[in-house]
Amino acid sequence: MSFQAYLDNIKAKTGKTGDDFKKLAEKKKFLQNGELDPKVKAGEIVNWLKEEYELGHGHAMAIFAYFKGKRD
Repeated sequence: MSFQAYLDNIKAKTGKTGDDFKKLAEKKKFLQNGELDPKVKAGEIVNWLKEEYELGHGHAMAIFAYFKGKRD
């Protein structure tokens, strides 16, 4: 599955884009000024996405990769 397919599936499930998740992550202090806080571990973000948005591990990791700058 391509990275874009992951993002498309996430949007279909949650109604949110990668940028929407970035805004939500900023409110939770996982990101600051659009950049991933280096003290935040992938597991924290994955757990948040699993709990609040019922994403699977692979889809949550795709959002984490999006936060790190992956776009394709």
